[in-house]
Amino acid sequence: RAAAAPEEDAAGNRKQETPGEGNEGAERDKTRTCMINFSDPEGYIDSSDDPPLPDGAFLQCTYTVTVYTGYGVELQVKSVNLSEGEQLSIRGIDEGGALLVLANQTLLVEGQVIRSPTNTISVFYRSSPEGGMGMFQLHYQLFRLSCALPRRPHFGDVSVLDLHPGGAAHFTCHMGYHLQGAATLTCLNASLPVWSQREPGCRALCGGVVKNATVGRVLSPSPHPGPNSTLDRSCSWSLEAPSAQRLHLHLERMVLGPTDRLVLWSGLDAGSVVLFDSGQRGPIPFEGVISEGPAVRVQFITDQPNSHNTGFNIRYEAFEKGHCYEPYIQNGNFSTTDGGYGVGAVVQFSCDPGHSLEQGPPVIECINTRDPYWNDTEPLCKALCGGDLSGPSGVILSPNWPEWYGEGEDCISFIFISETEINKSHRELNLSDSDMLTILDGDEVTTRILGQYVGGTSPFKLSSTTPDLTITFHSDPAGLVFGKGEGFIINYMEVSRNDSCPDLPEIQNGWKTTSHAALVRGARITYQCDPGYDLVGRETLTCQLDLSWSTQPPFCEKIMYCTDPGHVEHSVRTLSDPKLLVGTTIQYSCNPGYILQGGATLTCYGREPGTPVWTSRLPHCVLAEATESSLDGGSMALAIFILVLLLSVLLGGAYIYLTRCRYHSNLRLPLMYPHPYSQITVETEFDNPLYETGGDTREYEVSI
Repeated sequence: RAAAAPEEDAAGNRKQETPGEGNEGAERDKTRTCMINFSDPEGYIDSSDDPPLPDGAFLQCTYTVTVYTGYGVELQVKSVNLSEGEQLSIRGIDEGGALLVLANQTLLVEGQVIRSPTNTISVFYRSSPEGGMGMFQLHYQLFRLSCALPRRPHFGDVSVLDLHPGGAAHFTCHMGYHLQGAATLTCLNASLPVWSQREPGCRALCGGVVKNATVGRVLSPSPHPGPNSTLDRSCSWSLEAPSAQRLHLHLERMVLGPTDRLVLWSGLDAGSVVLFDSGQRGPIPFEGVISEGPAVRVQFITDQPNSHNTGFNIRYEAFEKGHCYEPYIQNGNFSTTDGGYGVGAVVQFSCDPGHSLEQGPPVIECINTRDPYWNDTEPLCKALCGGDLSGPSGVILSPNWPEWYGEGEDCISFIFISETEINKSHRELNLSDSDMLTILDGDEVTTRILGQYVGGTSPFKLSSTTPDLTITFHSDPAGLVFGKGEGFIINYMEVSRNDSCPDLPEIQNGWKTTSHAALVRGARITYQCDPGYDLVGRETLTCQLDLSWSTQPPFCEKIMYCTDPGHVEHSVRTLSDPKLLVGTTIQYSCNPGYILQGGATLTCYGREPGTPVWTSRLPHCVLAEATESSLDGGSMALAIFILVLLLSVLLGGAYIYLTRCRYHSNLRLPLMYPHPYSQITVETEFDNPLYETGGDTREYEVSI
């Protein structure tokens, strides 16, 4: 326990607070207070560490854990046993520095995990007025804090690789919109990590010049509040394609007010041919217009620059002579038989989930060799307003998504799934305060409201209890009173009726422990291996919000290598296998001037059970002079003494035998007795190398 210990008196008790006046002072005089601080990355808060209280007194303690900046504190309840009247609350600090109650004694259960929003968490304990003290133990450890998931800009996207400090978020805008703000934000390390700047937005600008125009969009200016909101009354865009090419302008959206005017010219000068003029009150060419040359000028004039209800989207593509222009379908895709879109090319269209094909055929063909053109216009993919859905997953969109929905919309969607529970989540929900989205559990006869939303709402998840789900959306016919919303995207998915993660199998050659008796959301399973085995994979798995495990279970792999025994000073070593697998040998040899003491070769030996070991200990390399001096000293003296002693024993024994025992002892050697042929003196010739070289001059008695 790394703690700043509370003040104590001479008897070793925690110091009392200053007593007050009257009854209040008497009560405070009985209170023992303490403030204990922890700063280790892991530890325990244990009430059994507190000293016993004297009779009539009660305890009030605050335990504070503060870890490194950029990390939070995770508390896990190991045990809690409190009596009535005792208080135990876990508190954090929010982003504004205010105290935040994360849990109290009425909600704490064994195995529960509480995480702090910043790098500080505190535990407040107060015993009962009667002086009774319960028991509790909390285990704490640090975890890495992260920045909040950045908001996706309207008409744009954001990609995040890492939410931890140092991570970056990259923002992009859809075609035709321009980023207002930094394109990249960095998560900064702090007690509560924050992004380096505010999230950027995406706006359509009033006018502009595009050189070498190939593919792009011209959009009516995005509304913006402020003193300059009336400046976007007249906007002009100049588009110039590469030479010898022409431009096709596809009018994706055209909702103009009574005083608005949009004019398209085939050229940049004042005498250019007019391709379209909304002031002529003629039909809107939704199939598009084609320029006579490489340049087009677009002029937009309005009296209501901040209106959500009016505006236009124009998509342009450049194409070469002798080819059809590249087709386009918003909220959909297409396939073609000719990527150059020459005469005879066939294109087939399809829509994204939540949309249906309208106002055009699913297949078109490029015709007319002299002046190629498509035999029909591209279709439209419209977001559905209501309908019946029965697939295991899908998407429901607000009308006209991704554009603003209209006034007076009434949409009802029915979802029918064979299972009994459906998980509801959304990516986007931005409604006007006068519009309403309602999600009902059940069919039209028996329903209950799961959620009802107006305005902007943070992401949510809902689960139904029946196979049927009803979603209704209503927008106010008088939408101008409260303004308009962008719309919504709702993703639905069929899930299991269980409210817990599936149990994970036992691990061979190891075991697992669980943080909760039931595998509810937030429960953790920790795997460990038997001696002699290594864990391959993540040690701890967490049950996530969607009732799936955070990763696949690990497995235990037999350890088939020895740990590196290390180097020997003043030596070099040779390894037969750098991985040190079983059977590997290490050969040590000393540097010049040193002598090896110990085995020169170590072998990695496998054993069951247990981990592989080396066959011997590390040798040592010692100086040769030290070895010789040691031998010349004590070792040499000992050797000489032993040699002299052996010679003395041998000589003494020989003398006694020759003088006293040779002729009187019954223990004479057999070759010493007289032989019957002892008188033969002729020298016998035989092949005896030792003899021939003078190596042996002994006389032999030979019997035949």
